[in-house]
Amino acid sequence: MKIGFDNNKYLQMQSAHIKERINQFGDKLYLEFGGKLFDDYHASRVLPGFAPDSKLQMLLQLKDQAEVVIAISAGDIERNKVRGDLGITYDNDVLRLIEVYCDKGLYVGSVVITQYDGQKAADVFKARLENRNINVYLHYLIDGYPTNTKRIISEDGFGKNDYIKTTKPLVVVTAPGPGSGKMATCLSQLYHEHIRGIKAGYAKFETFPIWNLSLNHPVNLAYEAATADLNDVNMIDPYHLEAYNKVTVNYNRDIEIFPVLKNMFEEIYGTSPYNSPTDMGVNMAGFCISDDEVCREASRQEIIRRFYNTMNRYVNEECTIDEVNKQELVMNQAKVVVEDRKCVAAANQKAQEAGCFAGAIELEDGTIITGRTTDFMGSCSAILINALKHLAKINDDEILISPTAFGPIQNLKTKYLGSVNPRLHSDEVLIALSLSAVENEKARLALEQLPKLNGAQAHITSSIGPMDAKVFSNLGIEITYNAKKKYDEEKN
Repeated sequence: MKIGFDNNKYLQMQSAHIKERINQFGDKLYLEFGGKLFDDYHASRVLPGFAPDSKLQMLLQLKDQAEVVIAISAGDIERNKVRGDLGITYDNDVLRLIEVYCDKGLYVGSVVITQYDGQKAADVFKARLENRNINVYLHYLIDGYPTNTKRIISEDGFGKNDYIKTTKPLVVVTAPGPGSGKMATCLSQLYHEHIRGIKAGYAKFETFPIWNLSLNHPVNLAYEAATADLNDVNMIDPYHLEAYNKVTVNYNRDIEIFPVLKNMFEEIYGTSPYNSPTDMGVNMAGFCISDDEVCREASRQEIIRRFYNTMNRYVNEECTIDEVNKQELVMNQAKVVVEDRKCVAAANQKAQEAGCFAGAIELEDGTIITGRTTDFMGSCSAILINALKHLAKINDDEILISPTAFGPIQNLKTKYLGSVNPRLHSDEVLIALSLSAVENEKARLALEQLPKLNGAQAHITSSIGPMDAKVFSNLGIEITYNAKKKYDEEKN
């Protein structure tokens, strides 16, 4: 993989900058931490070289000074809101996050349930946390939030909220997802710290958009593609331009809310420490890009992948046409078409030649391997086996999977599991390959090539089933596929 981002430089610069921000305020810094702390695969895809756990590693450099507060909305608990990437509810994700942070050596001080209004599900979750000896605080719905600053900055506003007891100079406020109340939690704490005579500050850590890259830089456009469901839009920060005559990039929600935040700071402190949303940020990622063109190309590829993902969500009625339109707009801004993804063009050509569904996989060295649907395998399985043969330097016509391994699986599917299609999915074909590897040296050699598929790109000209998607994900293969309302004949 070509590297375009200096991860070591990032860890050093980011931790140093946060330390500077702590010193700026004196006693304590509340750091609103957006995005994912330890599994930021979007960042690692658009900034090749960025480790998925970079932000966690950066915080571990500050662990003696830091503690974590996790925010979760009572409304999200009540609605059983689910993380789309993990398929688990927000409340269960809080438990997961606590376990991961503690295992990594970060101190989790407490959980705050925000926007609380007597929700029974929130009460149950609170009791569940307390049974695990986790400190839990309640923050309430405030009439007029966020515009009625006089009421918010009063005993009837933030004053009603529980004061979160913290012990470290750096308090990282994170959450399972957007809308959890991270910013309000930070501001509430500033109010409570102030009335207790403690000088505290606030800063915001969002990796994207990268403020010192241009508005239409592919890295920033890839962020818009990733957040199309939230309708986030990158914008020139008008407050920063006015204050400093410098062009920086932020996103619409922070720009829209900044006047309110500024008023809140002025109500608490008498003056605002920040002149713009950009001032609030501490993100140093833009200074750590080592090869701009590598990051541009990686981002263009991410934009195409996001387009395919949205198209599939749309035909399955999981999003609106507006989200599709947003993705098409981003693609136009980035000046990319789907054929710029090499495996797409190769898969389409193979399908046209074969007269059936097909697929293609682009390996690390740029080699394109194709495959098509057969009587025995679907397209996903075909390109997987063909790629392993290529990597193991095995002839295409070599039979790797014994009929004694193939046959029983097909019989199980059709005779006992109700499938009308005997073709093997990718998980089934790998099981058959593993069984064959016991007596077939070449099958064993092919199986050993699986780690080399990590980072490969693949495309299938039909829709695919969830198991194929899971196998490719587990192997580290980025797969796209054509959108269809129902799974085609390869599903079963």
